[in-house]
Amino acid sequence: MVRNVAGLLPELEAEDFYLLSGVEQGMRFSEWVQREKLPDYSSLTEDEVEYRLERCLKRGLIEKKTIQYEGYTLQFEGYDVLALRTFAERETITEFGSPLGVGKESDVYEVRSYKPHALKYHREGYTNFREVHKERDYASDNEHVSWMYTARKAAEREYETLEALYPDVAVPQPIDQNRHAIVMEKMDGVELSRTRLEDEQVVGVLDLLVSEISRAHELGYVHADMSEYNVFVSEAGVTIFDWPQAVSIDHENADEFLRRDLENILGYFRRKYPRRLPEDLDADSIADSIIDGSFDTVLETSR
Repeated sequence: MVRNVAGLLPELEAEDFYLLSGVEQGMRFSEWVQREKLPDYSSLTEDEVEYRLERCLKRGLIEKKTIQYEGYTLQFEGYDVLALRTFAERETITEFGSPLGVGKESDVYEVRSYKPHALKYHREGYTNFREVHKERDYASDNEHVSWMYTARKAAEREYETLEALYPDVAVPQPIDQNRHAIVMEKMDGVELSRTRLEDEQVVGVLDLLVSEISRAHELGYVHADMSEYNVFVSEAGVTIFDWPQAVSIDHENADEFLRRDLENILGYFRRKYPRRLPEDLDADSIADSIIDGSFDTVLETSR
């Protein structure tokens, strides 16, 4: 988990952000930004750059190397601070709360403006950059991407997908996006993986979930990373989250991804509730009905 930098925001000065933005700008061209270029990138004087570098290094917002030349790069904490300041300036966020979830590719915190929201920092590429670069659509066509680019593109893709799906599909309402971060509706309920359904609820919840997958497909999207870990269950129904890997139904592998999503979900329900699903319930049949637009309920596909 990357350190929470919300507490640093009040002690940072405008010139600190100029320096951080300058390093960010330089990282478009190279992972390490040469010290001599920072006055131009940050619009600060030489002396001011020197002072601000020391402040940002002390707070763990940037990193320094001096092997071939003196260079600087943003830490994820520095990138977080830049995004958080933008949200504060927009009044998207007025208060910062406790962690809601920590994953391999994101950190999520409770925040508040006029009501509680969730702030999601994308972390793609931070610890597994080579794998993400190879596997993700938004990274694989660019030979010179950095973790910063990868995380930002993931956030942009997820936010665009949420905007396209909400409110017709049960996804979190998107509120704002900047750099690698998204502010969205805070979800009610419990993660499906941690939910114990009553026997009479099992088929109904599965049907709700597949119906949302079908509606997303009607609107042109396949989640492409469905599992019991990105579904919330509440009294109001289900909510599907984590959409950075979503693909258009025009994608060459869209049908394959849809079948895999359904296999993952059915597999989970079969493992946890082995005697509560119809024996002839089949992911391929459900996928076919979603693709041809005839899906109604999972029970209908099992007949």
